[in-house]
Amino acid sequence: MNYTELKDQELVDLFITSSDNDCIKELISRYKSKIYTYILLNVKDRELAEDIFQETFIKVIKSLRKGRYMEKGIFLSWVVRISHNLIIDHYRRDKHLKVTSTDQTDADLFNSKKFAEKNIEDKMVQSRIEFEVRQLINELPKDQKEVILLRHYGEMSFKEIAEQTGVSINTALGRMRYALINLRKMIEDRNLQLYA
Repeated sequence: MNYTELKDQELVDLFITSSDNDCIKELISRYKSKIYTYILLNVKDRELAEDIFQETFIKVIKSLRKGRYMEKGIFLSWVVRISHNLIIDHYRRDKHLKVTSTDQTDADLFNSKKFAEKNIEDKMVQSRIEFEVRQLINELPKDQKEVILLRHYGEMSFKEIAEQTGVSINTALGRMRYALINLRKMIEDRNLQLYA
């Protein structure tokens, strides 16, 4: 069987029904560059990016085997979401592990720019903005939501989005245009302040 000719959904279905590991190998081969780049841009450490990349596909395989894949047709954005959650998990764990005592150093750690309240506040505001934007995206019609996720979270080109979703490039661009119009309208209607 020539796996390269099969669509993502066909490979997923084949893996679920027959546990054919070549299906997963093909899917990893298709998206390893995009997923790894996404992770690396977020963690900025090659070794850590490789660990999270491997953890992502271990989770993908386990989820598929347990029948937890319900995304039908948007495999890449599902994998990006898994990797994103693993990145967040890493930072949460890392935050709990890094405890420093001021008794061990002559310098006052809390007088450092690194710990300045403005930085913490900026991060909290940025995190809140990202959360609110994600909530708005979730309210979009399915086709508009899909193109936003693939473009901005999956970092796909419109040509790749068109191929992934089985529509023309013009249709993909149109969906993006309507998605942005709808997002602006929701922001105005709710009087949201989405800037740091």
